[in-house]
Parts: sequence; C-alpha cells; structure tokens
Amino acid sequence: MNRTEKQTAVDALTAKLAEARAIYVTDYQGLTVLRVTDLRRRLHKAGVDYLVVKNTLALRALKAAAVPGLDTHISGPTAFALAPSAGAAAAAKVLTDFAKEFEKPALKAAIVDGRPVTPDQVKRLAALPPREVLLAELAGTMQAPLAGFLGALSGLLSTFVGAVEALRVQRENAA
Repeated sequence: MNRTEKQTAVDALTAKLAEARAIYVTDYQGLTVLRVTDLRRRLHKAGVDYLVVKNTLALRALKAAAVPGLDTHISGPTAFALAPSAGAAAAAKVLTDFAKEFEKPALKAAIVDGRPVTPDQVKRLAALPPREVLLAELAGTMQAPLAGFLGALSGLLSTFVGAVEALRVQRENAA
C-alpha cells in the first residue's frame, strides 16, 4: 500500500468514525475468515459497518476524527463496528450474541454518543428490547391512568343510571 492509498484509507475511516454514533473496538483474533464474514453479514443486516484496519491507520483516523479514549485499545488484531444513529443497540446485540455463540470477538472498548462504555454496559444495551417495543411499552404506560379514569367514570355513570332507573320504577309502582 503506497502513501496515497494509505491516506485515502485514513480519510475514508475518518469520515466513517465522524458519522458513527457508536464505535465498538473488537479483537477478532481466533475467528476464521468464514466467521468474520458471517459477523459482517449479521452486522450489515443491522446497518452497521465492520472494518478491519491496520493499527497505524486506525490511530491516524481516530486522531483526525477527534475520537478520544480509543487509541490505548488499538493493539493486536483490531476491527471497528461503526453504528449509525439507529444502530447502536443493534450492533451491541449482534456483537454480544455472536460472542456468546463463538466466544469471539472480544470487545476491547466502545464509545456510544461520545461517551466511553464498558463491556458490561454494552451487554445491558444489547439486552434492551427493540425501539418499537420500548415505544409500545411507553404508550401503554401513558394510557393506563387514562383507561383507569375512564373505567371509574363509566362505573359512576352506570351506578347513576341504575339509581335513576330504580327511582323511576319505584315512582311507577307508587302511582
């Protein structure tokens, strides 16, 4: 790879790092080419890029993109999982599930929304239900008090109608 190609690769990685909402740094050592390809496919379905990059080029791109805290984790076989705004949790889920299945890749470090995240926090992020489910749960929680209030009003109205009906029947019988 000549100097121009290296600079092009650094520029491309810098642009992807700047766009990514979540950056996961993994150690893919011990994975076969087939397994790395499988991981790439799974991540691609989730809208996430999985890039294997030379460490020197990765360090240059991290510096150029002003991504702090990851440079100390760039050693040995290193790959980046770069997730857009909607894919941070999806990437965590795919990486966590894949690691459970094959015991690789090992997560070295992660940054989500500009903040460092521990591997335990990545596992918790992966355990979150999908966005649609969370929104449905929120809507249900917001609707519950209204439904209870409506039920109470309906009960009061039913009791009132029953009392008026009983009064009508009593007056008919009295007359």
